[in-house]
Amino acid sequence: MDNGDEVRQDRVVEARAKNISHNVRCTECGSQSIEDSQADIAILLRKLIRDEIRSGKNDKEIYKKLEEDFGETVLYTPKFDIQTAAIWLTPLTLTGGAVLIWAFKRYRRKNNVHIMALDLVRGVPLTPKEKEAMLELLTPPSTRWWGKWLPR
Repeated sequence: MDNGDEVRQDRVVEARAKNISHNVRCTECGSQSIEDSQADIAILLRKLIRDEIRSGKNDKEIYKKLEEDFGETVLYTPKFDIQTAAIWLTPLTLTGGAVLIWAFKRYRRKNNVHIMALDLVRGVPLTPKEKEAMLELLTPPSTRWWGKWLPR
């Protein structure tokens, strides 16, 4: 019965160790996890992880120890703090700003003040064909180099 418990315990340790090892970057290779790497440091880290599991530590404690010993770059999933937030959110913010500027310019082009004034004077809204003709007449030609190729 003890032999069966030991085998089961070894399987649990092995499964946890592999799971942790897949999430830890090899400090020598950099591009491989320590589970996939055959570098000396990776072999030592796998042994360290198994020893820590056998001593009763949970996964978070093991990750924390590895991070303290080797730095945050050893983990494939870095902590989310102000620095990583800036790295992840800057492209999203810039893209969102560009979309807002594009939408505002498009809105302004469709709601040209001259057409709105003409609607008020006539008392009747313009038909889509009249609106397009008015926009063509009232929109100044583009002086930008890309204005020649973009549709109005």
